[in-house]
Amino acid sequence: MTTATAPFPLDGGCDCGQVRYRMLDRPLFVHCCHCRWCQRESGASFALNAMIEADRVVVLAGAPELVHTPSASGQGQDIARCPRCRIAVWSHYAGAGPLVCFVRVGTLDEPDLVPPDIHIFTASKQPWVLLPPGVPAVAEYYEREQLWPAASLARRQVLLPRIEAYQVTMRARSAPR
Repeated sequence: MTTATAPFPLDGGCDCGQVRYRMLDRPLFVHCCHCRWCQRESGASFALNAMIEADRVVVLAGAPELVHTPSASGQGQDIARCPRCRIAVWSHYAGAGPLVCFVRVGTLDEPDLVPPDIHIFTASKQPWVLLPPGVPAVAEYYEREQLWPAASLARRQVLLPRIEAYQVTMRARSAPR
């Protein structure tokens, strides 16, 4: 089964069960990121993140705590963690802020239903990680328009005005006074 054929909604949560959430729709795109930042942050060889509009992720129980952490961009990211067991359930990167969730696929109840659409930053992947044939893989990042499905590109177009407004607000907040 692929993400395109997986049944949605899908539920997930942290280890202790205090935080539970539901992804209402399929993700825009699923990244398997092999960058050194993701390796360090996850303590593993890569991070598997399902990118989805934040309004399509509903908290069912508990309230994740946002923890600001460094990122390769220098702008940081906010990681939503369970306040009790500290498991990261998703993150928000600086570009789209709270409007887009990068859901940690491993926190889904059925993570096998959400495989990666692409492997990114493979130039820094661990040499013993073997990439599957048939899944795009790039040394660094990619051109969205070349790889995202048309439906995901259309959803992004709807979201773009909100992202642009968020970015203007953030620039205004950080401008010298």
